[in-house]
Amino acid sequence: MARILKKVPNFKFPKYKMGDIDDIEELKVEYTPEDLDDLKKKADKNKKREGYPGTSYKTIKEVFERSTTLYKDRPFIVQKFNRKGDFEEITYGQFREDVINLGTGLSKTFKLEGEKVMIIGETTYQWYVSYMAMLCGVGIAVPTDKELPEHELENIIKRADVAAVIYSPRKKDLIKKVANHCPGVRYFAEMYSDEKLDGRFVGLNYIMNEGKFLIDMGYTDYINKEIEPDAFAVLIFTSGTTSASKGVMISNTNLAYNINAVTPYVYLTPEDRLFSVLPLHHTYESTIGFLYPMGMGASVAVCQGLKHIANDMKETKPTAIIAVPLLIEALYKKINQSIEKGGKATAVKSMISLTNGLKNLGIDVKKKVFKEIYENLGGRLRIVVSAAAPIDAKVGKWFEDIGILFLQGYGLTETAPIAALTPDYDTRVGSAGKAVVCDELKILNPNEKGEGEVLIKGKTVMLGYYENPEATAEAIQDGWFNSGDIGYLDEDGFLYITGRSKNVIVTQNGKNIYPEEIEGLLGKVSEISECMVYGKEVAGEKELIITARVIPNYEQIEELHGSGLSEDEIYKVIWEQIKKVNRKLSNYKTVKKLEIKSDQFEKTSTMKIKRYAELAKDKKEDAAK
Repeated sequence: MARILKKVPNFKFPKYKMGDIDDIEELKVEYTPEDLDDLKKKADKNKKREGYPGTSYKTIKEVFERSTTLYKDRPFIVQKFNRKGDFEEITYGQFREDVINLGTGLSKTFKLEGEKVMIIGETTYQWYVSYMAMLCGVGIAVPTDKELPEHELENIIKRADVAAVIYSPRKKDLIKKVANHCPGVRYFAEMYSDEKLDGRFVGLNYIMNEGKFLIDMGYTDYINKEIEPDAFAVLIFTSGTTSASKGVMISNTNLAYNINAVTPYVYLTPEDRLFSVLPLHHTYESTIGFLYPMGMGASVAVCQGLKHIANDMKETKPTAIIAVPLLIEALYKKINQSIEKGGKATAVKSMISLTNGLKNLGIDVKKKVFKEIYENLGGRLRIVVSAAAPIDAKVGKWFEDIGILFLQGYGLTETAPIAALTPDYDTRVGSAGKAVVCDELKILNPNEKGEGEVLIKGKTVMLGYYENPEATAEAIQDGWFNSGDIGYLDEDGFLYITGRSKNVIVTQNGKNIYPEEIEGLLGKVSEISECMVYGKEVAGEKELIITARVIPNYEQIEELHGSGLSEDEIYKVIWEQIKKVNRKLSNYKTVKKLEIKSDQFEKTSTMKIKRYAELAKDKKEDAAK
């Protein structure tokens, strides 16, 4: 998955006082062996073993129509528009009106029907409105990372042939610079602005008002437009720099079936509230953190920034949060640091052990015992979902130990994004989940351990890569999408990821780094003959170290820098060139380590470097040491 969080969140929890075990009323009851046996039988009988009734949506417009009508008076988006003010609730009914007004204005007044429209900015109400307006009939949405530098943003606009850009006020200065180099864009619309059309710039509120005028006059073409489920609806670029990035083409079917995929596994009601802390340009948040709760009539609370997580959770009282391991591990660490500062670490361990034993007997008192922890998370949190990168199993186990369901999802942008998920009635910390109901998982050429490349087939798999039939044909064969991950399936169909064969490097916080992108830039360096970029595992480091393994071009080095250079001098020459390349890359993509390779790379018949074979040799050599 593409980049999700930039940095480790910085937030604080107060010291925990925690009650004593002796204060728990349920523990004061004396249970006979017969009582305990009856409780155990009752618990086993009541344990859910099957899924929930699922949904059968075919388009997102169908979801929109149902939810905004059925739940029109219920809160949908909860946001603080003024940092010094309170959180405000926007109802499903208001959301419906705003989407229809904007969609009508974009398609009729500004004649953008069928066109590609980029949406860029922080998570905010009008981002949700803009995305939904596109899915309900305007054209093709192009959600874009708000952190992209100017040249990367220009690249996406031109490659996608974007007709309009909707942007948040915070991106105004960047957009004005980009506009000078993107003459093909007809309109630049600023969220929350009332400005009339001035050249190519216009306010989004103005467009919405134009749409409202048409609707008041009886215009209904937009809201009555039929959506073709399998038509191209969303374009998401896997990376922003150079032509090596791929554009993933997503359909309404892909998105609608993501909702259908989750509903049999996770119980969500209109009383639930999801806490939105991840950027909306990524399918993980825009699909599972937005479209899915909408389909269930639940609400979404928008976090005002990483440092506000603790306070915002207290104020909005969410029941679920979807996040990347970086954020979940930060929550885990911050809570436990506060417990230790309060001198309650030993007591909490005892409480966990005792309440786990009681739960096995059908007596669940975790909400009472760990009440103080819950209160600092808003008081209602019951589900934490982790995806986008591996997570330490002990973290997931700890959340389960204090009574919070810990679920793991698996998928890629190419599956929009869910392909596997752990059911809330059969959680297995460490597993990436089991295939969702509309998909199949298969292991290609499993080894003696059952491990092989993970293949995915089903309704969530993308249409293909934008204007790249060769890459599409390589990724999808006989309907099976090759994820590039290495894993195995247990006897119950649960997936366990053990490695990656695909080139993409996934960082701890969910960012994606595509080696070909960096290799393309390094390939232009005359001092480099060949290179391979990969994520190097270093003992004691959780994060992979972006490493360039290089075969020097000795002839060019001699010509440019003189003959008779030592190995150290050659290393310095190449490292100086790498530093120049790094300046062209976003910080998280920069090469941190250089390795000089003395022999040749192992290659395929088409002269492509066998990355997996190269890295496998490394492991073999390390094991022999």
